[in-house]
Amino acid sequence: MCRMLSVHFSGFYAWLKTPVSQRAIEDARQTALIRQAWEDSGKVYGYRKLHDDLRDQGEACSPNRVSRLASLAGIAAQIGYRRRPGRHGGSPAIVAENRLEQKFDASFPDQVWVTDITYIKTYEGWAYLAVVIDLFSRRVVGWSMQSRMTTDLALQALLMAVWRRKPKATVTIHSDQGSQYTSREWQTFLRQHNLEASMSRRGNCHDNAVAESFFQLLKREWIRRKAYSTREAARQDVFEYIEMFYNPKRKHTNNGMLSPIDFEDRQRILKAQSV
Repeated sequence: MCRMLSVHFSGFYAWLKTPVSQRAIEDARQTALIRQAWEDSGKVYGYRKLHDDLRDQGEACSPNRVSRLASLAGIAAQIGYRRRPGRHGGSPAIVAENRLEQKFDASFPDQVWVTDITYIKTYEGWAYLAVVIDLFSRRVVGWSMQSRMTTDLALQALLMAVWRRKPKATVTIHSDQGSQYTSREWQTFLRQHNLEASMSRRGNCHDNAVAESFFQLLKREWIRRKAYSTREAARQDVFEYIEMFYNPKRKHTNNGMLSPIDFEDRQRILKAQSV
């Protein structure tokens, strides 16, 4: 055996007697924790969020250490799609001005919502998803899925947001210039529910970057790896992502590495303590 490995007998027996180093044992233990945190995230977290998860568990480790162990274990974040380079101008909206102007921070809940629509492929045909996101916490406060991209699709998502949040003050609702948002039904609903319209410039996706970012996360972290037999199967899976993972669990850098729900709860506690 030693001859086959080109190792001297004395070196081979010395190796057998040498125990595994304490560092190697610790590396293995923390690698197991990193893998568990990665799997719990749906295999989407990168080393920064994995490091935050380990710190939450009381582990003493640096981001560089987590990065090294994750790399050795073949653990990596899902990589997003590349946006085509080009100019991003766009003409102003006619129905409503761009009140947001790419300022994506809100000082309190239900101050500014953003909304948008995307499509999901199924074997039955396209399913269309509309979401409403609160800029304060990046929480999805309303969503709807239908087989057609109509004004009702957008209205049902907004109705869920109004019903869930019951805002007491005027909320700015930002959208693109799609026909769903320029329709008379949409504008009437806004007036009836104390909502103030804001619209992106035509052809400028950066004006609604938070909604665009959410759709990229959904497709990158969840949908891209799956094939849906029916629209109902897609709807159930989107429910799982939004209500069971994204809102209550997914860490956001914008929230200080807290999930949208945890961030809102933390801010509510801090506000109560300051009174």
